[in-house]
Amino acid sequence: MRPFLKWAGGKYRLVERIKTHLPSGTRLLEPFAGSCALSLNTDYEAYWINDVNTDLINLYQTLQREGVAFIEFCSRFFTPETNTPQKYYEFREQFNRETDIYYKSALFVYLNRHGYNGLARYNAAGEFNVPFGRYLKPYFPEKEMRFFLAKFKDAQFTSMDFEVVIDQARPGDLIYCDPPYEPLSATSNFTSYSAGGFDQTQQERLAQAALRAAVRGIPVLISNHRTDFIMDIYQKARIETFPVRRSISCDGANRNQVEEILALFKLGRF
Repeated sequence: MRPFLKWAGGKYRLVERIKTHLPSGTRLLEPFAGSCALSLNTDYEAYWINDVNTDLINLYQTLQREGVAFIEFCSRFFTPETNTPQKYYEFREQFNRETDIYYKSALFVYLNRHGYNGLARYNAAGEFNVPFGRYLKPYFPEKEMRFFLAKFKDAQFTSMDFEVVIDQARPGDLIYCDPPYEPLSATSNFTSYSAGGFDQTQQERLAQAALRAAVRGIPVLISNHRTDFIMDIYQKARIETFPVRRSISCDGANRNQVEEILALFKLGRF
């Protein structure tokens, strides 16, 4: 099942490849959950869904708590009258000042489907600043939201630092991390993960947290670009490299093949 949100860097197309590398376990943890593409297409006894984006997690918790009534409320924002630049920017401004979590979560769904490329981007002041997408008829993902609701009715949703989540994992858990990727070049890092960014210090912190978890018997699978830096900090993991065809610049027409990796930190590898 596709996620109900559009998400830059989402892993829906790679789900089957990722699943072949997931060890057995009873609870799947995703410290960088995003749209939950992997969790939605797996079958574990329990799920811990985490993301640093509090708007995203508030949406997931609202859907989990309010159920079908919330889905029906969200649908009211998908009309020809709301699909205009004027209305979009009005709702975007309202989203940035809204304090009611229920209403703000519905606006998040609207902005995600009406905004440019489904991006979730914020400026230095923490304001959502994605421009209007100009889609003829934005799709309302009712089926996908209902599937999400049924799938994660008992899931744990949090918005914490990834290291806190990894360090709290317990035996029987397995962890999949889809962090912001290491840039392929100095000019290719044009998306911001959070106000503080996600630089090489954060990449190293993730690798060390994965290693600690593996030593405790908790396997950690991580996706990233294949770069010299990433290969160095993941040197104690088992690595599969594979090509992915996508844009590596702001020019959407310039699509090239780049190398990604899946790195498995697991007891017995070191």
